[in-house]
Amino acid sequence: MTTSASAPARIRIGSAPDSWGVWFPDDPQQVPWHRFLDEVSTAGYEWIELGPYGYLPTDPARLTDETRSRGLTVSAGTVFTGLHHGPGVWERTWAHVADIAELTRAMGADHLVVIPSFWRDDKTGEVLEDRTLTAEQWSDLTTQTERLGREVQDRYGLRIVVHPHADTHIDNEENVSRFLDATDPALVSLCLDTGHYAYCGGDSVKLIETYGERIGYLHLKQVDPEILAEVVANEVPFGPAVARGVMCEPPGGVPALAPVLDAARRLDVDLFAIVEQDMYPCPPDKPFPIARRTREFLRSCGSPGQPS
Repeated sequence: MTTSASAPARIRIGSAPDSWGVWFPDDPQQVPWHRFLDEVSTAGYEWIELGPYGYLPTDPARLTDETRSRGLTVSAGTVFTGLHHGPGVWERTWAHVADIAELTRAMGADHLVVIPSFWRDDKTGEVLEDRTLTAEQWSDLTTQTERLGREVQDRYGLRIVVHPHADTHIDNEENVSRFLDATDPALVSLCLDTGHYAYCGGDSVKLIETYGERIGYLHLKQVDPEILAEVVANEVPFGPAVARGVMCEPPGGVPALAPVLDAARRLDVDLFAIVEQDMYPCPPDKPFPIARRTREFLRSCGSPGQPS
C-alpha cells in the first residue's frame, strides 16, 4: 500500500475468525462461517482475515458474494510453515501455501500472514522438537522464509508478514530481532501480534520504534498478566493457556493498545490492525458482544474509522 500527501496513512481496524473461537477449518465447537460473517459485520468491522483455509468458502465468487453483501473486505490469508526444517519441506510447504495465496489474491488482499510451526503440540503439550534452533536451522529458517517471500511476491503479488507466536521459534525479543536482522526487508515483513509478543515477554512499542520499517501488519490482542504468570510458572502449552483465558478482552490486559496504535501511526504508513482474541474453545454466544465492545474501545483509543 502506498501513501501520498492527498492520501494520509491509515490504520485499518478489522477482525478475524480467531476472535470467534475459530482455529480449524471444521470443528463442532466453532460457530458456522455464515454466523461469523453476520456478526463481524454487525459488530462494526469492515475488514476480515480468511482464518483457517476451508472455514470460509474457498470459491472466490461465492466468498466475494458473501463478504460484499455484508460490507466486508478481506485483508489477508494465513499459512503455517516449518521452514527451519530446510529445503526438504519446500514442496509440501508450497502445496499448502499456493491454494491460500490464490484465494487471498482473488479476494483482493495484499498480505499473507505466515505462522511458524509449534515446537510443542498446542493441545497435548507434547514436545515435538527442541525449543531452541541450531545455527543451521536458523539459516534454513531465514533463507527459506526469504524464498517464500520471493515466490509469493512473484507468483501472486502478495507480501508475506511473519507472525511471532507463542510456542514457536520466533517468539521473544531475542528471537524476533535475530530473525529480522537475518532476513531481507524487501522480501520479509513482520506481523506484530501484540498479545503473543507480550505473552513471550516482548514490548510492542519498543519493537515498533526499533524495527518500524519491518512492521507490515498488526494483530491487536491482550494477555491477562495474572493468568500469564501462572502459565509461565507451570510451563503450560499455548492451547491450554488460551482455554484458561490468558488472552483477554481489551482493555483488561497488557499491553495497553493506545500506545501501540500511537507508535504505529508515527510510522506514517498504511497498516491493517486486526483484532484477534484467542478464545478456543468458547460458547457460541460469547464472541459477538466482546467484538462489539472491542470495536468501541478501539475507537476510544483514537483509531480512525473504517476507510471508504
